[in-house]
Amino acid sequence: MESPKPLTSYRKYWAQRFGTAPFLPMSREEMDKLGWDSCDVILVTGDAYIDHPSFGMALVGRLLEAQGFRVGIISQPDWHSAQDFKRLGKPNLFFGITAGNMDSMVNRYTSDRKIRSDDAYTPNAEPNKRPDRAVTVYAQRAKEAYPGTPVVLGSIEASLRRIAHYDYWSDKVRRSVLPDSKADLLIFGNAERALVELTHRLARGEKIGDIRDLRGTAFMVPKGWLPGEDWGAVDSTSVDIPGKVDAHPDPYSMGDSGPRSAPPFAAQAQAAEQGGEVAVLPLKFVPAAERVAARKEQRAKTVVRLPSYEQVVEDPVLYAHASRTFHLESNPGNARALVQAHGERDVWLNPPPIPLTTPEMDHVYGLPYARAPHPSYGDAKIPAWEMIRFSINIMRGCFGGCTFCSITEHEGRIIQSRSEDSILHEIEEIRDKTPGFTGTISDLGGPTANMYRLACKDKKIESSCRRLSCVFPGICENLGTDHSHLISLYRKARAIPGVKRVLIGSGLRYDLAVQSPEYVKELVTHHVGGYLKIAPEHTEEGPLNKMMKPGIGTYERFKQMFEKFSKEAGKEQYLIPYFIAAHPGTTDEDMLNLALWLKHNNFRLDQVQTFLPTPMALATTMWHSRRNPLKKVGRGSEVVETARAGRQRKLHKAFLRYHDPENWPLLREALKEMGRSDLIGNGKRHLIPIFQPPGTGMKAEAMVRRDAREARDGAAGRPQGGNRKPAAGKAGGQAGRGSSCQVRRQAEGAGPRGTPRPGAKPSAAPSGRRRK
Repeated sequence: MESPKPLTSYRKYWAQRFGTAPFLPMSREEMDKLGWDSCDVILVTGDAYIDHPSFGMALVGRLLEAQGFRVGIISQPDWHSAQDFKRLGKPNLFFGITAGNMDSMVNRYTSDRKIRSDDAYTPNAEPNKRPDRAVTVYAQRAKEAYPGTPVVLGSIEASLRRIAHYDYWSDKVRRSVLPDSKADLLIFGNAERALVELTHRLARGEKIGDIRDLRGTAFMVPKGWLPGEDWGAVDSTSVDIPGKVDAHPDPYSMGDSGPRSAPPFAAQAQAAEQGGEVAVLPLKFVPAAERVAARKEQRAKTVVRLPSYEQVVEDPVLYAHASRTFHLESNPGNARALVQAHGERDVWLNPPPIPLTTPEMDHVYGLPYARAPHPSYGDAKIPAWEMIRFSINIMRGCFGGCTFCSITEHEGRIIQSRSEDSILHEIEEIRDKTPGFTGTISDLGGPTANMYRLACKDKKIESSCRRLSCVFPGICENLGTDHSHLISLYRKARAIPGVKRVLIGSGLRYDLAVQSPEYVKELVTHHVGGYLKIAPEHTEEGPLNKMMKPGIGTYERFKQMFEKFSKEAGKEQYLIPYFIAAHPGTTDEDMLNLALWLKHNNFRLDQVQTFLPTPMALATTMWHSRRNPLKKVGRGSEVVETARAGRQRKLHKAFLRYHDPENWPLLREALKEMGRSDLIGNGKRHLIPIFQPPGTGMKAEAMVRRDAREARDGAAGRPQGGNRKPAAGKAGGQAGRGSSCQVRRQAEGAGPRGTPRPGAKPSAAPSGRRRK
């Protein structure tokens, strides 16, 4: 992997003389107080502006400010016209556009495509303060406000929509966000390196259309464009064949222009066949290191051409193939550039960004954040801020590779960790400067609680690896699982004067935790506030394999350790398990078996989650294409059955809440259809009772009657209502409408859930936030 230029090595821009702003300005009045006549960069976001490193716009805004640039923020603008995008004037360099910490569609719609009643990133949780597909809409309005001003896209919404992708809300494959938004550049993944380099180059007078060499960026180019004459292209279907393809042409055959690039041995063979003299060519020994270096150089200047947008729209197999190829080219140590045709133009993706080093992470998180919402919000409550105000991000990235999760596509598999000193200093900052602090740190975590400073044992192996997960189907032998750094951090954190408790709010990767009993003991003894989030997701092998999650046996091992150490500590503590309904590859029988497991273990889940297909996730590929991209995709490859119809999705969710009388009519009907009427009764061995409490199950009974009626209508040849697809709102056309661990939760559409059953066992706990 190349050695990038450190973030702190740039010469600061001349505007550094204005100093540090208490808050990045959101109005001309604030700019005047700072002595600014204009902004160099204006960031537009769909979230409320909270000056805290868990919020993307604050982080990149403070980072650019530290480079000497004047940065303004337009938060939650009125998108119905371009007027609100002029409130800070024209930026000298560019508009930076983001939907916020969440994909705007996940933010606004549930997994059933129903509009949410609140928005955690808006003052007082007020809904409808951002448009659907906000990145596209904001970019279009910025272009209208100041034509000719460069527009740069970023954030998770842009990252997950950088190539052609299946969109659940419109139930179709949509184009890359680039041609729809008309943006000049898209920065995907962790944006710091590309953003700092881009801003300095624009400040030096380079045109944005000429900046084509930044890792972690995507842009539109003429069809067939290559960076130089020494570059070549390879078709992805020749790398990973998606079924039947045409035979490769003979490279030595005679065409209209004669033989092409015939190597010496081919020329000798041809001469011998024709009876001519054969020249004896001297053999040249090429050292292995030289051959490897040559291959690496050639690979670095090779772009992989994915099937075009038009092809993946028409062919689900090619869509699955493109998705698989995209994910295989995600390691920054060996990933090649990708290109995908969209009509007469190409979307070009440079390789992913190089991860930040620990000193760079410390720099980014150590900038002078106000650690509070902008004063213009007054006393308004912003739920997302209330959730993270006493929590700390200690790392980024995730090598778990769960197929339903979007963190890997956004933050990558390589863990980027902060130093102990940086984290401990932030705890002291919270203690000394954050109003309302009572001595409890709510979380030391990230996408996963216990991947801090875990990495491949060999950098060479890491840079050449193309595995989709370091822990599935088992933990890689090259992965370091030493939790001693995390144990040390925990001990030092709770020893800080004024800190009473340090809790772990991020979800735990329990298959890693069981590798370190000392860590589990430390965690359970000191850092569990009664409940610990953990995510088996399912019990059955079929869906677990499609999720790339460990078997339920690993959960049982962790549960035993958790209960043992809780007992030794004299504490009554609970595990909070999470499960997904209707995940690709899940059958009705799988959900029934999960329900029986829940009943056997005395679990009564409250709020539960139905699978939400988010753009570019591997599970979303399974949902759309019905193919498994975890293996080579072909015309005759495995078909992944998925609960897509409304009734079946409701049934799968009902199995998770088998104890709810509202679900009993639907479950009774399903159990009869499955030949499992033996599970209907009033005994302990039964899943649901025969009786129905008065006033319950009305919706489920109506659904059962409707299905029966439609079945009769179908048999009689009459038109059927079927499972009508819910409306997706005004998604599209016009301008319709965290921390890193929150990014994952939000990308899955997760929320709070679960209450313990009275008198339940220690393991029978409520469900909290979505977990890893």
